Amino acid sequence: MSKVLVAGGGAAGMFGAVAAAKKGHEVWLFEKNERLGKKLFITGKGRCNLTNACDMETLFASVTSNSKFLYSSFYGYTNQDVIRFFEELGVKTKTERGGRVFPESDHSSDVIRALEREMKRLGVRVFLGTRVERVLTKDGVFCGLEVMEAADHAGGKADNRKSREECKRNDKNGREDGGRIVRVSGDACMIATGGLSYPLTGSTGDGYRLAGECGHSIVPCMPSLVPVEVKESWVSSLMGLSLRNVTASVYQGKKVLYQELGEMLFTHYGVSGPLIISASSYVGKKLKEKELRLEIDLKPGLDADQLDKRLLRDFEENHNRQFKNALGKLFPSKLIPVMVELSGIDPEKKVNVISREERQRFAGLIKHLVMTVTGLRGFDEAIITRGGVKTKEVDPGTMESKYVKGLYFAGEVLDVDALTGGFNLQIAWSTGFAAGSSIPL
Repeated sequence: MSKVLVAGGGAAGMFGAVAAAKKGHEVWLFEKNERLGKKLFITGKGRCNLTNACDMETLFASVTSNSKFLYSSFYGYTNQDVIRFFEELGVKTKTERGGRVFPESDHSSDVIRALEREMKRLGVRVFLGTRVERVLTKDGVFCGLEVMEAADHAGGKADNRKSREECKRNDKNGREDGGRIVRVSGDACMIATGGLSYPLTGSTGDGYRLAGECGHSIVPCMPSLVPVEVKESWVSSLMGLSLRNVTASVYQGKKVLYQELGEMLFTHYGVSGPLIISASSYVGKKLKEKELRLEIDLKPGLDADQLDKRLLRDFEENHNRQFKNALGKLFPSKLIPVMVELSGIDPEKKVNVISREERQRFAGLIKHLVMTVTGLRGFDEAIITRGGVKTKEVDPGTMESKYVKGLYFAGEVLDVDALTGGFNLQIAWSTGFAAGSSIPL
């Protein structure tokens, strides 16, 4: 039996701890927050999109960074294994549109509690309010951690204020925030501290520093699955407007980087919503190379001829109306003034005198509402982080470091990310399981 130390009490860390404990290891888990699964709690708008029930081909296709690295871990612990695991722990699941799997209760807290119960049953010791400060190695082999302890070292819900005061009085390494540095020996360590997204949940990049100090390369991090900023000023006038069944396409010159049908939302700074959040996965690095163009097809179900006939019919029904008052059946009311302005057609013009050329130009606008992408929103709004520990430096079958024996990685700290729909949590479960179950007895 080995003593396994886990840094991070999120999805990957808890799952890795369970896997290691099931194998027979003594497991200690350190979480710097006052409770476990803080980011997991808000996942899927608080409903926790556990995984996706798609086939394996779709699963791999939904990974946008280093999908080949995940081959062993995905097949080692599949999406069906995840569903079965939680069902056996009493968390009934349901599958919704797009294969998204949620707890039947729609409460992420049920998922967290199930993991907590399982860790307790397996004897995992949990230390809350305890941040991992340093990974200790000797001759290229992991030997322990330095942790800053700000809560009762026995774990559980201690009186943090009292604990801090005791640390100040009793430990010469006491700090202003009341913590103390403690060395903990161990035979193996799993770094599962998350990325940089939603920093208020504790994701502040600690794992990158720890990995870097052990000699690992860190692929530069950027926000991903995040709203997009655009140049056009008219966008702010549409703030709050949601559009369904539209197609969003992102272009770099003539090259299509992304194209999908779905729902989007206008904001004061640009655009958001499921379509745009997914598009951001393909935008980040490209923005540094060349200006990108976002095009929205407002009527993807109609080709050019069909749309022209639709316009003719609508204009015929409103033949004595001004152009600005004849578009009620085509667009939401909030969008009409913007479309009129962008069309270049006099808003006071009667539709029965609009020329064929003007009508066709207007149809082109409907099929190609263009915006210029200028940037992504920050980590505060990002669902995940793109970048992290370089995958070439990690064994894809075991998640063990190729530089430090006994050091493992799991979850968002790695340079792997995917689209929305439960795929990123599947990465957390699969890599956590691979790491935890690979540690030798």
